[in-house]
Amino acid sequence: MYNPIEDVMPLLKDQGFEISDPWDIVDAFEKIIAKYSGSKYGISCDSCTNAMFMCLKYLNAKGVITIPNKTYLSVPGLIIHAGCQMKFADIEWSGIYQLTPYPVVDGATRFTKGMYEKDTFHCLSFQISKILPICKGGMILTDDKVAADWFKLARYEGRDNRISHDKIEDIKILGWNFYMPPEQAARGILLFEKTADNNSDSGGSWSYADISGYSAWKNDII
Repeated sequence: MYNPIEDVMPLLKDQGFEISDPWDIVDAFEKIIAKYSGSKYGISCDSCTNAMFMCLKYLNAKGVITIPNKTYLSVPGLIIHAGCQMKFADIEWSGIYQLTPYPVVDGATRFTKGMYEKDTFHCLSFQISKILPICKGGMILTDDKVAADWFKLARYEGRDNRISHDKIEDIKILGWNFYMPPEQAARGILLFEKTADNNSDSGGSWSYADISGYSAWKNDII
């Protein structure tokens, strides 16, 4: 069976990364994407959807969040599951948009050098149709170390991913099973090596249907 970890090890060693544990590959992928994006930190997870959800939970988001009426189906769901309501707006966008009024950016369809939106929680997608098509995965870009440390715990059930669950004496936050496994990170590094610095947006208001009238969230719209 193909294992991307075996292929990525020589590449990472050539780039100066010390890999003694599979989770070091995840760390390396986060550092590579953060450097490319222009942020101080990158926190990987299993999807852009769950990246945005964690950001709203970290911010203790309340009330109404405004989003474009043309966006991906999971966005209204994550807002509702985070305990908020929505307002749809006729917003033209390309590559990124904000979950207003919060500094959370849905950047699922943009992947280009220096893309990080400063002073935000900028969320990426590595889904199979995106510019860096790992298959499934996401990342939060931020310059906020306190938030970055929280996300690293929150994505892995509230614990350090290097400590076995049966060795944990206590956890201080409630987390989720949203982590990116080392195999996915290894695939991401290999694909990144073939990714250009400047890429056109892969989506925007022109590429999504108007979902504002769907029945699933009719009771959560303001």
